[in-house]
Amino acid sequence: MTTGDSGNIAASQQLTDNLARVEALSQRLVAALAQKRAPNPSLEGPGNDLYLKAGSALLKEWMENPAKLLEAQINYWGQSLKHYVEAQQVLAKGRLEPPEDTGPKDRRFANPLWDSNPYFNFVKQQYLISSRAIEDAVGKIEGLEPVDRKRVDYFTRQIIDMMAPTNFLATNPDALERAVATEGASLVQGLENLVADIEASKGDLIITLADRDAFKVGVNLGTAEGGVVFRNHLFELIQYTPTTETVHKTPLLIFPPWINKFYILDLKPQNSLIRWIVDQGYTLFVVAWKNPDASYAEIGMDDFVQDGYLTAIREVKAITGEPKVNAVGYCIAGTTLGLTLALLQKRADKSINSATFFTTLTDFADQGEFTAFLQDDFVDGIEQQVQRDGVLSSYFMSRTFSYLRANDLIYAPAIRSYMMGEAPPAFDLLYWNGDSTNLPGKMAVEYLRGLCQRDNFAGKGYTVLGEKVKLAGVKVPLCAIACETDHIAPWKASFAGIAQMGAKDKTFILSESGHVAGIVNPPGKNKYGHYLSEAPIEDAEAWKQASLFHVGSWWPKWGAWLAERSGKRIAARALGDSAHPVLAPAPGTYVLERSTT
Repeated sequence: MTTGDSGNIAASQQLTDNLARVEALSQRLVAALAQKRAPNPSLEGPGNDLYLKAGSALLKEWMENPAKLLEAQINYWGQSLKHYVEAQQVLAKGRLEPPEDTGPKDRRFANPLWDSNPYFNFVKQQYLISSRAIEDAVGKIEGLEPVDRKRVDYFTRQIIDMMAPTNFLATNPDALERAVATEGASLVQGLENLVADIEASKGDLIITLADRDAFKVGVNLGTAEGGVVFRNHLFELIQYTPTTETVHKTPLLIFPPWINKFYILDLKPQNSLIRWIVDQGYTLFVVAWKNPDASYAEIGMDDFVQDGYLTAIREVKAITGEPKVNAVGYCIAGTTLGLTLALLQKRADKSINSATFFTTLTDFADQGEFTAFLQDDFVDGIEQQVQRDGVLSSYFMSRTFSYLRANDLIYAPAIRSYMMGEAPPAFDLLYWNGDSTNLPGKMAVEYLRGLCQRDNFAGKGYTVLGEKVKLAGVKVPLCAIACETDHIAPWKASFAGIAQMGAKDKTFILSESGHVAGIVNPPGKNKYGHYLSEAPIEDAEAWKQASLFHVGSWWPKWGAWLAERSGKRIAARALGDSAHPVLAPAPGTYVLERSTT
């Protein structure tokens, strides 16, 4: 037998093995897809009314100004034909050289073959020409209301991104090169990854963003020392072990969002805000929310305020013996902190000494990138879904957030996993991003209807525990941190809410970066800076123009602000007390619960 014969036999055996794997994976795929939840058409795309409005506006435009639409169409035809002819001329000369690409760089097309190979270059250029033509055509449709305009633009971009040539095997040079180099093994492994994801999600496709086996909460994530000193049906209250001999007299209580888990503030020691706060000499308590199941269907905003916020404040006061607490609210937890503060003001309750808001929306006049999902077609669909499930499943929440950054959180990971056959990276932030939570059905609908859609807190008032509260009722000293490129809580919208609060003592800090990276931004790295301004908190643009940029993290500035409002130093406190024994070590038990809905 020759060496060549041996090689052919080995290749033949590998092909046979791969085909056997594909057959087995195909059977698993069919079985996994059979478990898929019943689809809710209202949550799969916009309602027909949006198509009707866009179609009617386009027809009206065609009837009243056909020349404008014809001009756009002819321009597209001209660019496409010119592109084709130029490519043919190059090929006819036998040069096989695509034209120089002088346009803006797109990281989806990083492979040199997109510029050097005539086929891939032609595909890329035609995609970009078509994308610009679609955006231009949609942009010229007149007569749409501002909300409908935002929604049409958003869904148009989704279609454009979905149709990128990188998302298809035949037009993705990276995937093809990998398939050739591995003799097809990468594609088989990609199918393995796809089937595993569908199996893990019970028939739905949720892309695994990070290696699930690389991290374990309480082992290499969320490892700051402390203990659970109180627990009820909504939350565990964690008190963290002091690292200084003395601490500020007034304790600090953090309410993280219940849309995600609190350990984003304690991913690892070097970027843990929780550890940093404790090291500054604060008695720190953090709320760890319960991950609800269908039995929580009737838990509403009132329950979160009464059994969550007011109860946590009461217990912290009892444990420390202090009459007042400094409070922090992050994202949706900041919104609810605002409601709680306005309620306490009405009750003449002085329990909160100062409040800090991280990336918080309280005025929803500008719905930002969520405009597409906050209209009746989607919210009606959510209401129907939670009536059936009892909760708004983490599946719908994570999918919505992912589509706001589809290229980064859907298509790029799918390409790496399913086309390239790569294992998910060991990336702590992406692991946390995938560790989602459900929302109680009643609470989700109340939040979407009363706050996001009707904007009652900034308008006619939002009813909490029988009291109608407004933004002007937030009167405690406050500090707000917003993030410059935040796509979830746009900084100007956050500013607008803070501006309407009734506090006389207000500080606003604008951090660089986005919703998470702008907050989890430890000192020392100087990765993202921040803006501070002495201008009144009235107009966002005027405030920004008057601001000074500071290199590095905002944490020390906020730490100094907080220290001024936290009293004298006293001996560090032990965890809990006789009435609040340690029930479990930090990070507790609730944070370990995974969503199964």
